[in-house]
Amino acid sequence: MAELQEVQITEEKPLLPGQTPEAAKEAELAARILLDQGQTHSVETPYGSVTFTVFGTPKPKRPAILTYHDVGLNYKSCFQPLFQFGDMQEIIQNFVRVHVDAPGMEEGAAVFPLGYQYPSLDQLADMIPCILQYLNFSTIIGVGVGAGAYILSRYALNHPDTVEGLVLINIDPNAKGWMDWAAHKLTGLTSSISEMILGHLFSQEELSGNSELIQKYRNIITHAPNLDNIELYWNSYNNRRDLNFERGGDITLKCPVMLVVGDQAPHEDAVVECNSKLDPTQTSFLKMADSGGQPQLTQPGKLTEAFKYFLQGMGYMASSCMTRLSRSRTASLTSAASIDGNRSRSRTLSQSSESGTLSSGPPGHTMEVSC
Repeated sequence: MAELQEVQITEEKPLLPGQTPEAAKEAELAARILLDQGQTHSVETPYGSVTFTVFGTPKPKRPAILTYHDVGLNYKSCFQPLFQFGDMQEIIQNFVRVHVDAPGMEEGAAVFPLGYQYPSLDQLADMIPCILQYLNFSTIIGVGVGAGAYILSRYALNHPDTVEGLVLINIDPNAKGWMDWAAHKLTGLTSSISEMILGHLFSQEELSGNSELIQKYRNIITHAPNLDNIELYWNSYNNRRDLNFERGGDITLKCPVMLVVGDQAPHEDAVVECNSKLDPTQTSFLKMADSGGQPQLTQPGKLTEAFKYFLQGMGYMASSCMTRLSRSRTASLTSAASIDGNRSRSRTLSQSSESGTLSSGPPGHTMEVSC
């Protein structure tokens, strides 16, 4: 009989001396919570320092989800309700996230000195390459609201090879005309900066209703310690240049785009016009009922569902649990797919809380889909 040899087996993750399995689980949970809180970084750019917070770890061959917030907000007040929504967890487990705060908008930001020249929206877009270089990220899927949607669009025009997709909420790609300027100046004589920004973020119906959400954000903006910084960002937004989108022209977004707006949002007309200027084979339009001016705050569930389908249309998360929208659209499109054998990304989405349906399909064709 061969001689038996004693072999010592060591645990791959041995417990610390005196550590119980329960304590080990608590330590692992604490480490996970710390990771979920994100890591905040700042990087110097030609136009000043910019702060951003990274959640998760990069996934091979996958872009990062990069967000940019609107005026009067920071990444937390703009996106936290959306990215903390239950169904969103399946998405964020598959992508690293980078939440950018516009200069001076991050929590605890010092007030800029009197006379400080705040970057233009074009210059804010030019800061993004410095962020991606710092993180060594090659491509992104951008999610922007208002001013942030404009900034990400400008970045995508300048760096199309680094943008795989865009979700643009409340985008206004047009520069202010003379009538807009006159109205803005007149409003400035009778309203405070905080009230003007609230009018930019929310519909008049929402402001008149003075819901708990409106009270919360009115308090955030009115009592913001960096309100002077917010005013500088607001001025840059109002001095934006025209993006000059032209359907069929050279100036257009080359990646898949999902445009989102509430049915009574202040920027509804601007988003509809933007949709008419973009490539219909690359653009989805989602008009959300009962969402007001900030769909990511008031309807995170519907927006999450649409975002998941948007990612699936780009070829990501194909094995994920399909949403009700995806299941119903898959069933409806089976016969069409057998005819042309080619799925088009062109679609128009319109949600209605009254009918409980969602219509979708390429231009000239409307498809009612239960959701």
